[in-house]
Amino acid sequence: MITVVLLILSVITGVFLGKHFGKKEKLAKNLLVLSAGFLITICLNEVFPQVYSSEAGSSLGIFVIAGVLLQMILEALTKGFEHGHFHHHNEHNILPVALMVGLFIHAFIEGIPLANEKEHLSPYLLGIVFHNLPISFILGAFLFNRKNESKTSPYPSLLIVALFALASPMGMLLGNYFNPDLQPYFLAIVGGIFLHISSVIIFESNKNHNIDWVKIGLVIIGVSLALIMHLFHHHPAAGHSH
Repeated sequence: MITVVLLILSVITGVFLGKHFGKKEKLAKNLLVLSAGFLITICLNEVFPQVYSSEAGSSLGIFVIAGVLLQMILEALTKGFEHGHFHHHNEHNILPVALMVGLFIHAFIEGIPLANEKEHLSPYLLGIVFHNLPISFILGAFLFNRKNESKTSPYPSLLIVALFALASPMGMLLGNYFNPDLQPYFLAIVGGIFLHISSVIIFESNKNHNIDWVKIGLVIIGVSLALIMHLFHHHPAAGHSH
């Protein structure tokens, strides 16, 4: 239940912030970069070690690649929302239906491995929550700050938000019906998705290829937060050594 509440709250919080602060494009970008540093660290420190330490580990590389390719296909629908490219698009070249489908599939697949998580606040869950916030921020900014939003019914936008918020819990529910032995395969696919999204955000070229110290600093903060969480997760006694 805690997992479901956290997943839904992360989306609702992000959408709320996007609705009210969505015109501050720099804020959205900074949140994305921060979350990308966190996400790629979770991916390399938590997800991949779990994947490759499983019995099927040596053959799971192809599923990681499949996750990367799947995310590339989904971005044909979302038009790079996950990377913060919402400002390049308007109502005419990104359909809310396509956006809804792309984001739903993305979040649904991420939820499947949660079915076999034994901890309430696992690093994997926190990675999804941290990842949901900036995407939901951008979603809220796009859906509720469009030029024609005030003239149209808000219900289609609310439906998109509701489906995105429920997608991961629904994936987790379905995951309960899968053989637990399939867990590493789904985790490998999600690892590929995480790796693609975070690396694109981090390594995306800056204007004129200049060094962006703010971006580097935000990545370092995101990485540091994930590393601290990793240390407390794997060495919980360290926090009580005094």
